[in-house]
Amino acid sequence: MSLKIRLAKTKTARVFRIVVGETRSKRDGKAIDILGNATLSKTPQVKIDNQKYQKWLLKGAKPTKSVQKLLK
Repeated sequence: MSLKIRLAKTKTARVFRIVVGETRSKRDGKAIDILGNATLSKTPQVKIDNQKYQKWLLKGAKPTKSVQKLLK
């Protein structure tokens, strides 16, 4: 099972969840774990649980380019 850490859109505009999901699942498929959220407005805010993020990286999950860019 290969995993990705990616963005998942919520109902409100410009608000995304940072989630862990299987690589082969649908784009809007069920998330395995929710790591945090990102608000992409004029002043972007990112809230993430670093312990969960590190745990999933150790398990082999790979963040997408968009998640990497947000976390810099």
